[in-house]
Amino acid sequence: MGHYKVYYRLTLPSTFPLPSLPLFPSLKLPRFTPGHLRTHHSTNSGRLRPIMAAATSRLGNLVSATSFVAEDGGGGSNGSVNSSIEDDALGGKYQLPPPEIKDIVDAPPLPALSFSPQKDKILFLKRRSLPPLAELARPEEKLAGMRIDGKCNTRSRMSFYIGIGIHQLLPDGTLGPEKEVHGFPDGGKINFVTWSVDGRHLAFSIRVDEEDNSTLRLWVADVETGKARPLFQSPDVYLNAIFDNYVWVDNSSLLVCTIPLSRGDPPKKPLVPSGPKIKSNETKNVVQVPTFQDLLKDEYDEDLFDYYATSQLVLVSLDGTVKEIGPPAVYTSMDPSPDQKYLLISSIHRPYSFVVPCGRFPKRVELWTTDGKFVRELCDLPLAEDIPIAFNSVRKGMRSINWRADKPSILYWAETQDDGDAKVEVSPRDIIYTQPAEPLEGEQPEILHKLDLRYGGISWCDDSLALVYESWYKTRRTRTWVISPGFKDVSPRILFDRSSEDVYSDPGSPMMRRTPSGTYVIAKIKKENDEGTYVLLNGSGATPEGNIPFLDLFDINKGSKERIWQSDKEKYFETVVALMSDHKEGDLHLDQLKLLTSKESKTENTQYYIQSWPDKKACQITNFPHPYPQLASLQKEMIRYLRKDGVQLTATLYLPPGYDPSKDGPLPCLFWSYPGEFKSKDAAGQVRGSPNEFAGIGPTSALLWLARRFAILSGPTIPIIGEGDEEANDRYVEQLVASAEAAVEEVIRRGVAYPGKIAVGGHSYGAFMTANLLAHAPHLFCCGIARSGAYNRTLTPFGFQNEDRTLWEAAGTYVEMSPFMSANKIKKPILLVHGEQDNNSGTLTMQSDRFFNALKGHGALCRLVVLPFESHGYAARESIMHVLWETDRWLQKYCVSNTSDVNAELDACINDVSKEVTDSENKVVATSGRGGPELADFESEEFHPMPRSLL
Repeated sequence: MGHYKVYYRLTLPSTFPLPSLPLFPSLKLPRFTPGHLRTHHSTNSGRLRPIMAAATSRLGNLVSATSFVAEDGGGGSNGSVNSSIEDDALGGKYQLPPPEIKDIVDAPPLPALSFSPQKDKILFLKRRSLPPLAELARPEEKLAGMRIDGKCNTRSRMSFYIGIGIHQLLPDGTLGPEKEVHGFPDGGKINFVTWSVDGRHLAFSIRVDEEDNSTLRLWVADVETGKARPLFQSPDVYLNAIFDNYVWVDNSSLLVCTIPLSRGDPPKKPLVPSGPKIKSNETKNVVQVPTFQDLLKDEYDEDLFDYYATSQLVLVSLDGTVKEIGPPAVYTSMDPSPDQKYLLISSIHRPYSFVVPCGRFPKRVELWTTDGKFVRELCDLPLAEDIPIAFNSVRKGMRSINWRADKPSILYWAETQDDGDAKVEVSPRDIIYTQPAEPLEGEQPEILHKLDLRYGGISWCDDSLALVYESWYKTRRTRTWVISPGFKDVSPRILFDRSSEDVYSDPGSPMMRRTPSGTYVIAKIKKENDEGTYVLLNGSGATPEGNIPFLDLFDINKGSKERIWQSDKEKYFETVVALMSDHKEGDLHLDQLKLLTSKESKTENTQYYIQSWPDKKACQITNFPHPYPQLASLQKEMIRYLRKDGVQLTATLYLPPGYDPSKDGPLPCLFWSYPGEFKSKDAAGQVRGSPNEFAGIGPTSALLWLARRFAILSGPTIPIIGEGDEEANDRYVEQLVASAEAAVEEVIRRGVAYPGKIAVGGHSYGAFMTANLLAHAPHLFCCGIARSGAYNRTLTPFGFQNEDRTLWEAAGTYVEMSPFMSANKIKKPILLVHGEQDNNSGTLTMQSDRFFNALKGHGALCRLVVLPFESHGYAARESIMHVLWETDRWLQKYCVSNTSDVNAELDACINDVSKEVTDSENKVVATSGRGGPELADFESEEFHPMPRSLL
């Protein structure tokens, strides 16, 4: 079953076309758009899962339980900093940014949407504004790679909804009046909202904060009346939401993870340890892991993890009937079969580990009946501390165990043939197996398909059609196979074989339809008087002019296609979000097609439409107000320019409302970006994004400074290219500087920026970029803002970002890429910001602390702001407002008010920088093993059960 997991999430490199997500979901609206958001979802379509309140992105992607934001990224005056701000800067109080920024961030958030299974009702999930710091300050336990709120036995730092409104979708495409879900406690915070399979009920968890206690309970609401009530009649039953917390088994019952009634008080930490803490490798195992955070430290932590993570599974009916099933255990997922007869139950158990998170703990997968009767054990995987760090490496044994979405109760899974080590050359590399839930005696699993690349999921349709995806990160190769799972005499064939980096050749992903059991399968389309097998391919439509999304009617057998819908490319950016005619049984006919689409422009925020065939009439169903009307007339342009080595680069240039460069002259400029790795110059130069997309502004977005009359160069491409056998990072500094130089030259040429008033900034890997640019290209920027970055790569010795060599294999690259090693060269003002509780595997808070000390030790003009309770992305209103204040103060003082002699500085720096880049390149080549005595061992990044976060 397609299932969003908080704790266990494979981060696949985007190297195969992902099928369209089922229309479950909440549509993400433009209120909180991060500069760099990476979402992850299962490629295996299946039963609906709870919606978890999460930070949202622009539209179109569906709200998932694991969408975590990696934030990067009317006119006010650009007046100089006054003395009161200088005084405030020395204090330790939280500050507020100027009103023109504060008002945008404090604007009421727009709701998220979720459609009923029958597509006749829409939920408006009302979100609260930024949470207070007190929310983050709640006590939490850091265990096994997780952060746990012990008071209500859930993950800490959760986002919540504050209300649910239900609208009827009328036949004419308009919305009926809102009906509020009511009856739950005042101040209750809503999470994990999900529809029953028949759409008649909603289930959701509610957290109620009392004076000395917090509780998390499961509630249900009748969709027709809007009346909500607790599902459990007993007040002593609480949810355990550390992993999965509940799932609909059928229309009238749910399987729920509860806190065992017999559980007592938490274990107490011993005052005197029973012995020393010992780590041993006397067996000489090779264990190379990233710098995971929040791991178990000792036996007490193991006991505490068991205490919070152990659940009792309970089958509960809407009438209140309760039945405990199975023994208490650390259950991590519960997947009912499509025919509602079986449960696929996953759990983890001891021995635990002190070096890897819980996603690598020993894992047991069992098959039960839905009334709790044990059927059989599918696997019991051992502790996986030794997964190689090479990209595409995986865990040994059965993985990705799921139900076929098109069958009542048939399982399928993949097994590696290379022991999970991507460095091993073997054919096949993965084998996909399938087997009934209860096979006949002696019946062995059947081989469904063999793959030479790494398995990446299946989109099911029926016995005649399924699509299998495989990919290989090192070569960026991705392939899509067509198989006929019910016909052994039909040979598999390759449908698409392409480079995942080549966005221009992306054919799109198949659109999915909902089955009566609540799973999702590929939608087959019938065309009048035509016996062909057609599917719908929904594509982003990348072109040299920007993305022009499309919908193709694709003949799966002939490979021919007909474009039946395409976005307006002149003014608007439109996308197909989901099928709306999929709730009816039987074939989907082209002339009866009904789609949910979105539409936006540079200045008009996203609205949603129902579009019906054959006349393709579009009916608007939302009318959301502009989230920041003071910037409604901002100017946006996608610009193109060349790097000195001929690589085509792009960026989005934003200018304030009413600005005219010919009359107003150049502006101070903020350059905000995030580097990316490529295998070819052609792919690096391809245009991504659309000039017509609405400018979503998140709470820490660089675009907020449009309100302060800045020009914003957003997302200028910084491609780091390693063609053939060359490693991209061996020329990182050279390519980084060349990309930045080209971008700066372009904004100066256009007359929108002053040469000496261009600031550079970024978050995470963008902060790493910022520090390197101030070290190696001081002639380009007047100051920098670096948020939550890593600056010393020797502190992440087993790979970082997309570097899969270890420190000992590429010592020169690690050293040359580290701005910490060039701290003595940074002469421009740099503002460092970091969350005190950063749990990202590559960006420990000490990275900023030690970098600041190195800068201060060389007399650099620098400032370090550490945010209490904040993690890798910032959440609390007090923290975010203060970061904006710090950033605005820095820009006003060291960019707007900068009076340095730019021309003299350029002349003095440019020759030194050119020489430095050349020297750096030579040093990297000499020490990375190429041409030297040491042979580089080119591994690839590991497929972590706990994903490697973006650094």
